[in-house]
Amino acid sequence: MQTFSKIVSTTALAVSLMLGIASVAKAEQKTEFKVAWSIYVGWMPWGYAADHGIVKKWADKYGIKIDVTQFNDYVESMNQYTAGTFDAVTLTNMDGLSIPAAGGVDTTAVIVGDFSNGNDAVILKDKTSLADIKGQNVNLVQFSVSHYLLARALDSIKLTERVVKVVNTSDADMVAAYKTPDVTAVVTWNPLVSTILEDPTAKKVFDSSQVPGEIIDLMAANTNVLKDNPNFGKALVGIWYETAALLRGDTTEGKAAREAMGSASGTDLKGFEAQLAATKLFDKPADAVAFTASPNLPKTMDLVRNFLFEKGLLGNGAPSADVIGIEMPDGKVQGDASNVKLRFTDTYMKAAADGSL
Repeated sequence: MQTFSKIVSTTALAVSLMLGIASVAKAEQKTEFKVAWSIYVGWMPWGYAADHGIVKKWADKYGIKIDVTQFNDYVESMNQYTAGTFDAVTLTNMDGLSIPAAGGVDTTAVIVGDFSNGNDAVILKDKTSLADIKGQNVNLVQFSVSHYLLARALDSIKLTERVVKVVNTSDADMVAAYKTPDVTAVVTWNPLVSTILEDPTAKKVFDSSQVPGEIIDLMAANTNVLKDNPNFGKALVGIWYETAALLRGDTTEGKAAREAMGSASGTDLKGFEAQLAATKLFDKPADAVAFTASPNLPKTMDLVRNFLFEKGLLGNGAPSADVIGIEMPDGKVQGDASNVKLRFTDTYMKAAADGSL
């Protein structure tokens, strides 16, 4: 079963920092753009759109060319974007801050595509209460959104990470690890969650639906490239909303699209639809605009940046979580206003909502 790694590693961060400012995507008016994406339920529309002419349709509308490339290694896609090889990339809000932004690349979230609403989970073996996690080894991808979910889960019952021991485990090894007697607690994401929960000993005790809107999946672009080429942003949102509407449609074409996306992600229609059900997909631009403009987004990013600072993932010697500025759609900045490197905008999504693409 094909999966991807929503992982922030110290090695990846180091690479990002080395590649950062010196080699960011060159900002200028241009006609050809490169987009990187990785396998995940909320990002499957990008591969489908590329394969079925939707990318070309919207690129042609704006007189540009967009090449869409799938990466099996999520971290590598972000490193390539940070190095300037790609103009845009699919990533989570947390990873956008810890890799390209921390690597010095000014990055804008063009599309807020979805948030995990149950796709990420804490699972215990033969235990039914989250409190039973105390004293256990917990297998997860260290510094990933799984690590963040563990922290949020523990906080919900007034505990800290000190009561457990994190065991760094690759997502590729997670299912096999759970089957061993020594592994009694895991935190991971779909489709691994679904596979592990097929074991009668596996009990889900916490999932991302209990922290809604915190694990956000984005299409992000180099800010300077976007500034010089606004039609690139317009084409991206056009591609997204046409494909997302098809994906959600209760039609023969919609079912065929879901089957194709499921197959491409290593599962079947039933498995893909189960993952989709645990995802809050923003297939309507007005809903995405409302979510992005909500006062909840700054609160979420404050949680995320403090988690990353505590883990040492905002750069060597970062004095506080304020080291990187995060700009919200209303122009307000969280953190250092003189070092804004991650931006949320609703400009392009509003254009889709207003029918002005």
